[in-house]
Amino acid sequence: MELAALIAKFLAPFLPHLLKLGQPVADAAGKELGKKMGEGVWERAKALWSKLLPKIETKEAAKEAIEDVAQTPDDESLQTVLKVQLEKLLAKDENLLKEITETMKEQSSAGINQVNIAQTSSGEDVQQIGQVGAGAKVVRDVQGNVSM
Repeated sequence: MELAALIAKFLAPFLPHLLKLGQPVADAAGKELGKKMGEGVWERAKALWSKLLPKIETKEAAKEAIEDVAQTPDDESLQTVLKVQLEKLLAKDENLLKEITETMKEQSSAGINQVNIAQTSSGEDVQQIGQVGAGAKVVRDVQGNVSM
């Protein structure tokens, strides 16, 4: 998964709260959502948002994409539009790309999960084929289906 897609997918559930950052209710709701997703996730979302916001504010299409995803965070087609806008921002600004990459590396090395993944398969016929941070496992069932 490319960086822009990862960022869009990661930020989507937080956008309603990030757009209202600084308001106590939004901060509390974002923090609660972060707790459900894993330790440190809300802080990671805020850190990424702080890097992206100044650039997003300069581009009308990116602002619209953010607002659309904030209204319907689960809509994958809106996330795709956001991904395209993020790709454009990152392609035009090497410093932003470097800052985002560094932020993600710092948080990853601090023990914060890169992506929150839950194991969905269980039972005798499940074979662990990999592991993705904080104990999440990549598994293959007897039919060959891979899940995390």
